[in-house]
Amino acid sequence: MTDRLAIIRNTIDQKRQTWMHMVQPCPTSQTRDSRPAFWAAAYTLFVLLMGTNLATPLYYVYAVEFGLSPLVITLVFAVYVGALVPSLLIAGPLSDTIGRRRVLWPAIILATLGALAFATANSVTWLLLARILQGLAVGIAAGTLTAALSELEPHGNKRRAMLISTLASLGGLAAGPLVAGMLAQYAPAPFVLPFLLEAALLGGAAATVACFPNVRSAQKWRLRRPSIPPSMRDEFSVSGAANFMAFSVLGVFLSLVPTYIIELSSDVNLAVTGGSVALMLGCSLAAQISTHGKQPFHLQRAGVLLLSAGLFLLAIAGAKASLTLMLLASAIAGSGHGMTFLGGLTEINRLAPADRRADVLSSFYVVIYLGFGIPVIGVGLLANILGVLPSVQIFAALLLSLCILQIRSMGRRRRRLSELTS
Repeated sequence: MTDRLAIIRNTIDQKRQTWMHMVQPCPTSQTRDSRPAFWAAAYTLFVLLMGTNLATPLYYVYAVEFGLSPLVITLVFAVYVGALVPSLLIAGPLSDTIGRRRVLWPAIILATLGALAFATANSVTWLLLARILQGLAVGIAAGTLTAALSELEPHGNKRRAMLISTLASLGGLAAGPLVAGMLAQYAPAPFVLPFLLEAALLGGAAATVACFPNVRSAQKWRLRRPSIPPSMRDEFSVSGAANFMAFSVLGVFLSLVPTYIIELSSDVNLAVTGGSVALMLGCSLAAQISTHGKQPFHLQRAGVLLLSAGLFLLAIAGAKASLTLMLLASAIAGSGHGMTFLGGLTEINRLAPADRRADVLSSFYVVIYLGFGIPVIGVGLLANILGVLPSVQIFAALLLSLCILQIRSMGRRRRRLSELTS
């Protein structure tokens, strides 16, 4: 514990100058060239989301080290969502009113405190605190940064802005377990070094936020429940349902599938565990790049279909005790997740009114993060009774049924729209 604190003190001393200068204006913010600010927003989103997944390959070791049940591990994972959702609802409309910079700096500070809490964790209480701080940080920043990317895209290309947003989001989520798994397996201080790296990267993000123009709307901020403009409610419900399911799959992969993989392979290799989770998110990224520019409706329908196939293989992998099938399920489900997320985010951003963009996007993130955090608690509760392998199989079977129903619902809605326009 003393060694951990010494390492952390040295890191904080080295970063002091970065934090002292983070509020100095960036010269490029005074020019018309929005490219530096655009890429600064993408970098900040990447780093913030990378930090939220650093603990993923370590959950199995935390469970052994602190004597935690599968239910407690899923609660540690899901408490992040409990902190994230309220902050999303507050910060989305707030950044529309007071400007992006004033909202983002507190988010970066909270994320840094979360990383340091993980680095010093010696009980489940510290793990819960770290996840709460991360949830607050991402809740404040997610909708704000997504809206900023849309506003700062140099050519006003909203589709490209949403592609970069999803690539930064999923790229960060994929990098987290990969980097942490490699460092934990092969580098010293496995429970400290990944989080100190995150804190250092966040220092760079704090400096780049000064590049943002402080865009704000004329409307006054007020706390309000999630609301969607009437003109886009039907599209929002379709995209929201599809992405709720996509992120439910992602939540189970990030929280319990590392243990699932260890039980299938009978080998505790954190680099392999982290790489397996990164495979799913890497395939999500690849799917988004290869399908960029396609119609959002077709992306989401194809994405849910691939999710169904991935869930089927996930259930079969447990029955056959096959790590190969498990990796194939990760790749297919990841591709489906990427297409669903890109299609949904593109559609929501296209339809959102300019003066409520961050608000609407924050509401969309609420839906997907509820999918990310709530179902996994049920799986964790079931795992306490039946064990991880059968619980993940039951989850896969139930969600597969919902995906099939969603595909049929999307097809019926498409036919109705065609009849109305013909």
